[in-house]
Parts: sequence; C-alpha cells; structure tokens
Amino acid sequence: MKARTLAALLMAAIGATSAWQAGAQSCTPTAITPYIQVGSGAWANTSTVTVAAGNTLRLGPQPINGGSWSWSGCASGTAREVGLTAKASCTAVATYTNSCGAKSTQNFGITVPGMRDLTSLQLSKLMGAGWNMGNTLEAIGGETAWGNPMATQALFNAVKAAGFKTVRIPVSWKQYADANDNISASWMARVTQVVNYARNAGLYTMINIHWDGGWMQPTYAQQSAVNARITKFWTQIANNFKGYDDMLLFAGTNEVMVDGDYGTPTVEYYTVQNSFNQTFVNAVRATGGNNLARHLVVQGFNTNIDHAVNFATMPSDSVGRRLMMEVHFYDPYNFTLNENSSIWQWGAGATSAANTETWANESYIDSQFQKMKTRFVDQGIPVILGEFGAIRRTEYSGAESYRTAWDRYVARAAWTRGAVPVYWDAGYPNANHSMGLFDRNTGAVVHPAIVSAIVDSAK
Repeated sequence: MKARTLAALLMAAIGATSAWQAGAQSCTPTAITPYIQVGSGAWANTSTVTVAAGNTLRLGPQPINGGSWSWSGCASGTAREVGLTAKASCTAVATYTNSCGAKSTQNFGITVPGMRDLTSLQLSKLMGAGWNMGNTLEAIGGETAWGNPMATQALFNAVKAAGFKTVRIPVSWKQYADANDNISASWMARVTQVVNYARNAGLYTMINIHWDGGWMQPTYAQQSAVNARITKFWTQIANNFKGYDDMLLFAGTNEVMVDGDYGTPTVEYYTVQNSFNQTFVNAVRATGGNNLARHLVVQGFNTNIDHAVNFATMPSDSVGRRLMMEVHFYDPYNFTLNENSSIWQWGAGATSAANTETWANESYIDSQFQKMKTRFVDQGIPVILGEFGAIRRTEYSGAESYRTAWDRYVARAAWTRGAVPVYWDAGYPNANHSMGLFDRNTGAVVHPAIVSAIVDSAK
C-alpha cells in the first residue's frame, strides 16, 4: 500500500513537471511592430527615422494591450508610447514582456545628421593631437595686430597634412561688439570663414571666448554683469554655428582668474568662475538645433590642474555626457616661458644641475595628468589640454633637444590618461623665445621634430 502510494505521488509529480515545461515552452516572445511619429505627423510603421535636431518624436510600438513595456538607450519609462526631442543620433530600445513572461526587444534608430551617437569621451579619442592658432583672432587691435598674417585655407591644410587632427582657435569678441554687446556682422563672418577653413581641412575645431580684454573677472561684484555678457555673446555665437556638425566644439572661457592673483582661488573666485561655466552651457543649449547636443568645453580655475581637481564643479546639462574639462600646462615656468631664466635643460637627460629645475620632471608630469584622469576621465569626462609648449632658446647650444623632449613627454602623458594635447603656437617660428611650428605665410613646417613628437604621442 505504501509503495503504491509513493509511486502514485511520483507519477503525479512527473506529470506536473511535464505540464509546467510544456506551458513554459508555449510562452514564446511576442513580435513587436515599430511605429514612429515625427511632430504632429502621421504614424509610420518603421524603426528608423532621420530628423533635424530639435524635432519631437513619439515612439509607439505595438501590441497595444497586454504585457508590460520598458525603455532604455535614449528613451526611458514604462509606458508603451514615449516622447523625446531629437538632439543627437541615438538608439532607443523597447522591451516588451508578454503575459506569460517572455521578453522581446525592438531597436529604434534615430539619426540626427552631423551629430553622431558619441559621448564626449568617445569623441576625445578621435581628436588626436591638436594645434592652437594663437595670437591671431584673439589679437587685440585686429587679426594681424600681434604680428601674424591673416589665416588662410592653406595654413589649415598644412596643419592637417602635418598630422594634427584638432585645432583650437582663440577668439576675441568684445572689441568687435557695440555698447550693448552685439557682435559686428563682419567679425562674425570672418570667424565663420576661418572656422570653415579648419572644417574644410577635416579638423576638429574649437572656438572660445579668449582673454578678450579681461572683462571676465570672477568676483561677486562682477558676477551678474559678466554672466549677462557671456549669455549675450554665446547666444550670438551659438546661433551662428548651430547648424554645424559635431566636429565643431565650443569652449566657454579662457584662463579665468582675478587679474594679477595667481594664488589658490578663494571660495568667491571659484564659485563665480563655476557660474560662468554654467551660464555658458545654458546659453548654448538654449539656442537649439545641433547645439542641443554639441560637445562643450568648460574650464578649471585659471586652467590650473590642481585648481580644476580641487574646485571645479561640472555644470548641470540637459543632455548626458557632452561636456569636457579644459586645463593648460606650462610647468616648470622657468623652462617653458621665462625667457630671462637660465633653466634650459629638463628631465632625465639633463646634464647640468645649475640649468635644470628640481621639480616638474617626468614623475611630476605623470602625477598631474593622473590627477585629471582620476578626477575627470575615469568619471566619463574627457580633458582638453588646451595649451602647452616651451619656448626656443637659441642662446643655449643643445636647448632644442630638451624642448622637444618636454613637448613629447607632456603630450604623451596627457594622451595616455585621456587628455587631448593641443599645442600652443603663437606664430613667429624662427624667432628666439617663440613657440611657433609653422610658417604662417606658407604653411611650411619649421620645426618638424617637435611636430612629430607631438603628433606621434597622440596615436
């Protein structure tokens, strides 16, 4: 009796298991039918769409009834229909779980021409080594006031041919604006022409508001007026370029500090400077078009690495992962910039202690860029090393080899830690105590060893 009861129970269990397996096998995923609506137009049975930035979309997959929905990618929520504003190319993924638990997915591909599905960190890895067209469009008194010729297409073609992938174009605006901060149409046209030279050459291009007369003082007393001007200028600049693709980047400011105060910033100073970064981002995003997702560059206080690490606050943004942090690097000053200094050797190869600084050697450079990697790059925020370089020292035989070694080491230390190295070239390549690499009149490379050192470091 007991044996037969046990057998009966075992057979019943086997039957129940078989029934459950049969039920599970019959729960097949439900096919999803994709639909997209652009603006107030008709629904289209499609999973892909190409629209200009700023267009509104609704994604409405079917089935309409039963089961549940969830979204990932560039859409979120649990409703069947979701709405979004096109900012950059992206993929929205709809997941449908039917009543018996089977899941199915459908990708919706949204293409915004010229605005790729790239985070700023991904974009930075494409930017390679960069070059500054310094002392030109930011020159006070006019484009040629500081001794350089007017920029030409041939110059940018030469920069590209030399192996650079990125250019930074410092720009002054206030001297070309009226009392109400309206930028002159002729100056905007000239800046546009120069940007087009860079873009025609296939270069990633950054434009900024450079020193511009020193009006961007980070004090509470000046904060309101400065933010108003930043808004006014960047609204005009961004509107002018809002149709450009994602190879054009905007950088809000340059080396913001209280004039003459090179020390550690006070709470007032860095709080106000952080507000300048936020104002810049807000102004650009408000212009719409491709600026809804343009990659934007903000700065640490006075572009100093330690100040950026310790005091910078990344602005809030209406789009994710489209901001970069900029710093500059000129350590040690006596070697890189001080033309009256006798410090002309650098690094492990130095042979004269009297002509070498005891700090800012290889290990120091590594540690500085490692700080930026830890603080920003590892958090998904790429770094622009917007300026670096060391002057020529023709009065010292052999100095050029140390300059080349410093340029190479800085560029490599930056690039391998997620920073885009952009060399400061102010022109006058044949002059002593200069940093120029190219003949601005012909585009010829004057210092090929340095060009190769920088370009090859960012590969």
